[in-house]
Amino acid sequence: MSKLAKSAELFEKAKKFIPGGVNSPVRAFKSVGGTPVYMAKGSGAYMTDVDGNTYLDYVGSWGPFILGSMHPRITAALEYTLKNIGTSFGTPIEMEIEIAELLCKIVPSLEMVRMVNSGTEATMSAVRLARGYTGRDKIIKFEGCYHGHGDSFLIKAGSGALTLGAPDSPGVTKGTAMDTLNATYNDIDSVKLLVNENKGQIAAIIIEPVAGNTGVIPAKPGFLAALRELCTEEGIVLIFDEVMCGFRVALGGAQSLYGVTPDLTTMGKIIGGGLPVGAFGGKREIMERVAPLGDVYQAGTLSGNPLALTAGLETLKILIDENPYPELERKAVILEAGFNDNLKKLGLNYVQNRVGSMSCLFFTETPVVDYSTAITADTKKHGKYFHSMLDQGIYLAPSQFEAMFISFMHTDADLEKTIKANYNALVASSK
Repeated sequence: MSKLAKSAELFEKAKKFIPGGVNSPVRAFKSVGGTPVYMAKGSGAYMTDVDGNTYLDYVGSWGPFILGSMHPRITAALEYTLKNIGTSFGTPIEMEIEIAELLCKIVPSLEMVRMVNSGTEATMSAVRLARGYTGRDKIIKFEGCYHGHGDSFLIKAGSGALTLGAPDSPGVTKGTAMDTLNATYNDIDSVKLLVNENKGQIAAIIIEPVAGNTGVIPAKPGFLAALRELCTEEGIVLIFDEVMCGFRVALGGAQSLYGVTPDLTTMGKIIGGGLPVGAFGGKREIMERVAPLGDVYQAGTLSGNPLALTAGLETLKILIDENPYPELERKAVILEAGFNDNLKKLGLNYVQNRVGSMSCLFFTETPVVDYSTAITADTKKHGKYFHSMLDQGIYLAPSQFEAMFISFMHTDADLEKTIKANYNALVASSK
């Protein structure tokens, strides 16, 4: 019997009732082949599937579990809220003020913030706000950057859209596509060209300051600063999408790491501690245009619900209290060095990109600095590598174009196991 027999059975059943059998495309394993793994339980740095197999978890719910799964402080806080406060009221609650004040204290760009329920909601709302504030229609994004599944963003997008080879989604109108301009990541001249060709028409430039949906691609030194200068000169709203890298690469996000302050910032993942959450915020004069104070409409039934805010608040408090970032960096360096040593032993020149506890091993010898260089990666070799790692009890994102996340709960023994598995998987992928 297959070690994934129950997962296979559940997947066949799911395909009858759920499109593709999954509620998010990359989970379907289309780019790596095989049967999606159905998880039954998570704890710390580990997950156990429905067939009883245990895996070291390097997906971390796609980023939120910087402290590992089922952190006792977060679990205890959620239990208290569930028993003593409630799940949702549809009214203001005091906790909303507490998390807003804390976020404004931590993140350099935030003077005001609005809570929402997902990263997609946050990016959609931020772009609408930028358009309302500037009175302009067009936005510039970067090829391969993924900002959720809002219509404006599904033009040369990353993440699942890139994995499935369908970066332009049907259902996105021609008008929307015309208002979305694509620049080349890490190429300021490509941005300046678009701005000059559309003078006075660009409402916003939105960017992942650490791209995490085309694999991991850091911004080159000076690139973000040049964007900041250009946006200031042209009256364009600069939006940092820190849904993934926010609180992950540093407590104050990539903007604190690189010393560049955007006009608006979108957040998610870690600020929900594993529960559905998002937020957008920035300069007071821009945020004051959001309803009910201003004329740019945004609303959400479950926005600021007690459970999500509890998990997010407790996560932020732990990050402040315990400062895990030096330890995360130490662990990330060990893993990076181990992988590089394996590559050297095997005579392979694959590219490894890393920023903090986010990393990606690209199956290409071409330095990966943007979308076009990322897609030179050999996805077939990656698929073999993925399954070899899975067979050895290492769960990675089932796509070449996603990040690998280290959590505070990964031990040195876990890292050693991962490095050994990496060697074996590199050998298997070369056959």
